[in-house]
Amino acid sequence: MNVIMKFCRVIDWINERVGRGVAWVTTGLVAVVFVDVVMRYLLNSSYVFTQELEWQLFAFIFLMGAGYTLLHDGHVRVDIIYQRLGPKGRAWINIIGVFCFMLPGCLMVIITSWKFTHNSWAIMEGSPDPGGIPYRFLVKGTITVGFILLTLQGLSLGLHSLLQLVGLETPKEEAS
Repeated sequence: MNVIMKFCRVIDWINERVGRGVAWVTTGLVAVVFVDVVMRYLLNSSYVFTQELEWQLFAFIFLMGAGYTLLHDGHVRVDIIYQRLGPKGRAWINIIGVFCFMLPGCLMVIITSWKFTHNSWAIMEGSPDPGGIPYRFLVKGTITVGFILLTLQGLSLGLHSLLQLVGLETPKEEAS
């Protein structure tokens, strides 16, 4: 069981570090949007590069931050039943949700995005628009990487829940 606990701690540590790095990218996104708004409304000018950078930074933040969000229980959840359950009931819901729904869904995205991402990297895909970002392959790579991080964090959540059920770990709200 110590191996499982260590495995979960490593996954949690990785997603914590990635999430903190992604948080800094949000500052960059705010700056890019601010510059775009100023250019568009005060200077009546806009660049394709700036607009593409906005959506690419947003995609990066969303994809790379998903595992961090799951680590901190920040995903939207319909918790009409979940909030009324005790720790063991919540652990069961987490296990069922992770292993029956989340992991298969994430694996499907990883498998289907792999060739798409590989092809984009192979041709060093850039923007088809004049003046656009020449490195579109980078953001496409975050599809696969982001879902791998989310898959790992889902696995960690499922294993944490399993450890709670067998009494080797206390739930986060009880531990703090």
